[in-house]
Amino acid sequence: MRVTENSAQLQFLNNIDSLQSNLTQTQNSLSSGLAFSMPADNPIGAGLVNGYNQLLSQSQQYSSNGNAAQTNLNIEGNALSQLQNQLNSLRSLALEANSGTVSAQDLQSIASQASQIQQSLLGIANTQNGNGEYIFAGYASQTQPFTLNATGASYAGDQGQRQLAIGAGQSVATGDSGDAVFNQIPNGNGSFTVTANAANTGTGLIGASSVTNPTAYTGGTYTIKFTAANAYQVLDATNAVVSSGTYTAGQSISFSGVQVTLSGQPATGDSFAVAPSTKQSVFTTVQNLVDALKGVAGGTVNSTALGNAIAGSLNNIDQALSHFSAVQATVGGRLNTITTAQSIASTQQTQLQQSISGLQSLNYPQAVTTLTNEQTTLSASMQAFTLTSGLSLFKYL
Repeated sequence: MRVTENSAQLQFLNNIDSLQSNLTQTQNSLSSGLAFSMPADNPIGAGLVNGYNQLLSQSQQYSSNGNAAQTNLNIEGNALSQLQNQLNSLRSLALEANSGTVSAQDLQSIASQASQIQQSLLGIANTQNGNGEYIFAGYASQTQPFTLNATGASYAGDQGQRQLAIGAGQSVATGDSGDAVFNQIPNGNGSFTVTANAANTGTGLIGASSVTNPTAYTGGTYTIKFTAANAYQVLDATNAVVSSGTYTAGQSISFSGVQVTLSGQPATGDSFAVAPSTKQSVFTTVQNLVDALKGVAGGTVNSTALGNAIAGSLNNIDQALSHFSAVQATVGGRLNTITTAQSIASTQQTQLQQSISGLQSLNYPQAVTTLTNEQTTLSASMQAFTLTSGLSLFKYL
């Protein structure tokens, strides 16, 4: 094969172009700090980096979701603590009103304080987060959930519970609906309620009540009816007698797996209803107490009726306190879940960033050595080209 002068020059130029291209690429790498910037420079490495970046972006989104959920849940937890503080204050007021040593004027003052507590509960129930969203409105976060009315409060939110993904296949509820927190509270002792007939004329007062034998308690409705001052019958919903006995103030009346304690002296014909617990709003509980206190202060309710009303209110307040505590426990559990997920995500992100760095970050000492070698090679090649480009056999003839 004959090698002409033109072909030799072309080969020299191609080699120099290649050397200059490599030199430029090395200089760009040193400038950017990246081992490669185009997929074509390292197709396999670029593919791995792209996959790692997708995983990193997803993990960072999980972390962002966790932070948002954490913020809302912390707001809710603080609100639940305030609710419990307010209800404990209300409980103290109820006990004060039931001491038997307060005047009608004192009862009016206590009623006013209870109304103020109800206003505080309303403010807590309408708590908003930093984005102006009502945290207890469910999905209807732009709608004020609670408004006071004559029997307690109306709820304008829904039962929705927002969820955010905090990990692969893992989500967490970022809050609880106002209906679940404020309205779905069992009244009475949580299993059943005991209420005095409004027409009672005696001084019978309702005391402690409980389920003593869960297997025997069917959740039925019963009536404790006094056939004489010291005798009673327990009737079921069909008016069949299920129990009877002699009444002794302060002793429990037991039947169908439950026991009810009464004190004072019921009159013949007085009765007390026992019925399964139902769900009741905490606002209704407060309003019932306020109404009872105002009724006595106005002279329309006797002290026995007040005592029974307060006893019922205390039971309902205790149920609300227990309910709020249970909700707060679930909030704490969710916060712990988020903390664990955030820790896992942080570790994963560090590992992914290290993997990306290992593939894409430039080895500066090696790159500088390469640059020096490439510069030397290019310089030598250009000098060689200059020396040889003018050579010809005809010069020696």
